[in-house]
Amino acid sequence: MKTLPLDFVSWHGYCHTPKDAVKDPYVLEFLGLQELPTYSETELETRIIDHLQQFLLELGKGFAFIGRQVRFTFDEEHFRVDLVFYNRLLRCFVLFDLKIGELKHQDIGQMQMYVHYYDRKIKLEDENPTIGIILCKDKNRAVVEMTLPEDNSQIFASKYETVLPRKEDLQRLLTEQMEENAEA
Repeated sequence: MKTLPLDFVSWHGYCHTPKDAVKDPYVLEFLGLQELPTYSETELETRIIDHLQQFLLELGKGFAFIGRQVRFTFDEEHFRVDLVFYNRLLRCFVLFDLKIGELKHQDIGQMQMYVHYYDRKIKLEDENPTIGIILCKDKNRAVVEMTLPEDNSQIFASKYETVLPRKEDLQRLLTEQMEENAEA
């Protein structure tokens, strides 16, 4: 993967690897969805499109919106990617699959297929590999670790929150992240 010069990255505060571009969790409070799971994936997607500017800000730097429900076909079967973005800093497509429930290994397999398709049929030779992000309400880390290869750098699962976490939850998450980083 091509990276930006370190002085450019440091000065602009940009990420230079796919993992740097992925947040976990994404805070989508601006969508106005209830904390209870009373909405559909279609409604989640519609709210994101309705609030695209805020969603782009939540994603971070360099993202450009390409499309919604982007269809591709092979072997006479149609598939649709929920949201497609391009990150001009990473020089790659970023695909989002939205899940309102718990992440399942089938969801990861589906995203792997989307990413492989984009890498083989859509991206240009001088672009970097496609990134796939499964945005889910509940993420099972064990399922992610067992489904993806250890050297994975293209497929990510991230939780989303429809309301800002309470102060106690933020402190707990911060402590967990610090412990994880200390172990790494």
